[in-house]
Amino acid sequence: MRERIAETLGDVHWSDLRAHIARDAVIIVDDALDLLDVGVALAKNDVPAVDAWIRAGKLQKPTAEELTRWSLDASTRFPAAIVQPFVLIRRPPAKVLS
Repeated sequence: MRERIAETLGDVHWSDLRAHIARDAVIIVDDALDLLDVGVALAKNDVPAVDAWIRAGKLQKPTAEELTRWSLDASTRFPAAIVQPFVLIRRPPAKVLS
């Protein structure tokens, strides 16, 4: 299972996420967690681990403000992994304005 999820790891553009956001299937994974470890825990239905991460704020749904900001820049890329029916992402790094 870990290898199967590892094959889905990669960067995706905002446009790739829109359909998944529309069906409320995008989960933001905190930088302190490994995307692959979270994916495996979700796939194995490891309720104690997933619940602990949710309670600690390490797994969240995108906010309306984030969705608006991300939609303004089609070049925004997100590290991601797929664990059906979810797409796990990291928040993109903040862009430095020059």
